[in-house]
Amino acid sequence: MARAKSYAVAASGQWTDEEGGRRRLPAGEVHAWEPGLNQTVCGLSLSRSHLVRFPHINWPDTFPESGGAADEVRRQCPRCASVAGRRGGEARPGWRRINPRP
Repeated sequence: MARAKSYAVAASGQWTDEEGGRRRLPAGEVHAWEPGLNQTVCGLSLSRSHLVRFPHINWPDTFPESGGAADEVRRQCPRCASVAGRRGGEARPGWRRINPRP
């Protein structure tokens, strides 16, 4: 069985959480990024797009319902979300046909 990939975050901006021990957190538009590669999941070059890497932040933490690092996130890349998952690992499986027509 294949192991699920874990994606980190690359964002267009950053901010510092003073209450949480001065952690760097993503802001603006976020993209899924696989550490070790120089591009996002949707194909944007990290350096040419001026994206900031956040290897310590997991992709599911950027969703507003997670309560994680999503305070200043304004938009999630829809192409990255379609590959990396829209709701994280605990989400229910995608659409599945149960009773197909003949």
